[in-house]
Amino acid sequence: MSKLEFVDSHIHFWNLQHPELHYGHLQPGFKHPFIKDLEKLGESNYLVDDYVTETRDSNVVKAIHVQAAVGSKDPVKETKWLQEIADLRGFPHAIVAYSDLRDPNVEAELDWHCHYANMRGIRDFSYGDYLVEPEFHRGFALLEKYNLVASLDVKWEDMGKLRDLAEKFPNTPVVLDHCGFPLERTVEYFTKWKIGMSNLGKAKNVICKISGLGMCDPKWTVDSIRPWVLHCIEAFGPERCLFATNWPVDKLRSTYDAVIEAYTEIIADFSQDEQKDMFSKNAEELYRI
Repeated sequence: MSKLEFVDSHIHFWNLQHPELHYGHLQPGFKHPFIKDLEKLGESNYLVDDYVTETRDSNVVKAIHVQAAVGSKDPVKETKWLQEIADLRGFPHAIVAYSDLRDPNVEAELDWHCHYANMRGIRDFSYGDYLVEPEFHRGFALLEKYNLVASLDVKWEDMGKLRDLAEKFPNTPVVLDHCGFPLERTVEYFTKWKIGMSNLGKAKNVICKISGLGMCDPKWTVDSIRPWVLHCIEAFGPERCLFATNWPVDKLRSTYDAVIEAYTEIIADFSQDEQKDMFSKNAEELYRI
């Protein structure tokens, strides 16, 4: 049986020698609160050739780059750099950039991002109780104007607030990154996460990105991630789920092929159309690629 075409909806490139880009999470001495060995990734660049080489056997046809130049003075410089790469090499097909949506001048920055053809969305980690802050809502409201997707990293504790935000702005697609970034693998955590996901799934403009399950589970297996993947699909439906690899961050945990093979095995009982939706079609439609 031939492999499904795969659109990877969450990848990262970095050039540590770029004069205008900064990668705060890859700097020597930086300690990520959850990914204990993240600093290993800062030992070398990760560029389009590296990605194409690693994915050559996985039938990757398109990919979406999500902001990686954390702490850069001007986030539009990353969008510019990525567009230059895409124009030369074809990857990435879409760009999810960074802007501080709380910044009162954020609209000018969004406008500059959108000068680049592959610009499709914004990821803003923000800070504090941002999902309910009026300043964040003001910036979030601009995403509809610029036809941008919101990409948010929200854990189960705040999924109710994210549902409220999504329902307040029903015309803005909201992508929940990394299955809600589950930090633990206990029965109690899984139960609370399931409740949060099922509630969030009721907001019809929220899409679940199934990815990153290796970040907090270094010894993951197909069976260990299966219940998490299947509940994502149960909560959002195959029509609102995207698969991604979070590459090369999850390279710390496995090979690229192992991730794709795990996803393929877990959804083997779904219809061919549903499998294609989750592997490629949903991402193509969402990001207009």
